[in-house]
Amino acid sequence: MRSVSRLNINFACAGLLLAAGASTNTLWGQLPDGPGRQETEKLCSGCHELARSVSLRQDRDGWKTTINKMISLGAPGSEQEFAAVLEYLSTHYAAEALPPLNVNKARAIDFETRLSLRRSQAAAIIDYRNKHGDFKSIEDLKKVPGVDTAKIDSKKDVLEF
Repeated sequence: MRSVSRLNINFACAGLLLAAGASTNTLWGQLPDGPGRQETEKLCSGCHELARSVSLRQDRDGWKTTINKMISLGAPGSEQEFAAVLEYLSTHYAAEALPPLNVNKARAIDFETRLSLRRSQAAAIIDYRNKHGDFKSIEDLKKVPGVDTAKIDSKKDVLEF
């Protein structure tokens, strides 16, 4: 289950509470109560301010990808702590119903979070699109060298061309 703990805490967590005028020093006390809150505060506050940690609303797979990314970057914590953070974030900071991902307008971060692609793969899609023009179909998208076509296939229902 180490892969579950390699969950990816890229807590792209910036604007919600700061935009409301809150200070980053007081924000951690504003997390909703629930299992995993303590672990989330402990693991995330060492590197990120709260607003950055929770502003990105994601589904469970998105949070898992984010946490895995942070683990790969050296975030300290046990497998159990990262599992608790995943549960907490998935429960309290879940994605709302998201509109389809327009692959001809999407930014790299959109490909990373919505399709769980690596940053290099997302950049490759953008580069390919800039050089070859808009994608017309999923088959066009799969032509991008180095892109994980299995991930694209698994998320094809969220894609729009």
